[in-house]
Amino acid sequence: MDGKFLVAMPGMGDPRFDHAVIFMCVHTPEGAMGLTINRPARGLDFKELMEQLGVSGDDAANGPEVLFGGPVEHGRGFVLHSTDYFTKGGTMSISEEFGMTATKDVLQDIADGKGPDKRLLSLGYAGWGPGQLEAEIQKNGWLICDADPKIVFDTPWSKKWNAAMSSLGFDPAMLSADGGRA
Repeated sequence: MDGKFLVAMPGMGDPRFDHAVIFMCVHTPEGAMGLTINRPARGLDFKELMEQLGVSGDDAANGPEVLFGGPVEHGRGFVLHSTDYFTKGGTMSISEEFGMTATKDVLQDIADGKGPDKRLLSLGYAGWGPGQLEAEIQKNGWLICDADPKIVFDTPWSKKWNAAMSSLGFDPAMLSADGGRA
């Protein structure tokens, strides 16, 4: 599921993920890790975060919106970005369209105007232990679809859930919170 979206179904039962769109970074038998791409980190902007980290640069005021990536490790930052940016030992290639860098260097490069062309900055992440995500999917908690760079980078956070649902061919108003099994 690396490079896919998890799209929360209505009524999934966990308020932390109500209407969430999660970009999946890693999915292995040992567990899974993703970044919620449609929740702003309230009360924190890029320039303020850079000041807290002691990072300065001419372009710091033009940085990305800071998002709440998930309930695990809120103090840890992740930049999901286009593949025009890569640092050896610092960037994880997720797909042909996406990379992720979790080092302070990417923040400095963004502040200096040399960072990736397209990017999201998330604090924290969503994580699952072995088999946990699969169980949530079986219980109709999540839909899975291809990650669309336009939804990730160009769609306002408040419209990403509807856009992801529409990419699956669903009218979100027609979805039920009740699941079933055949």
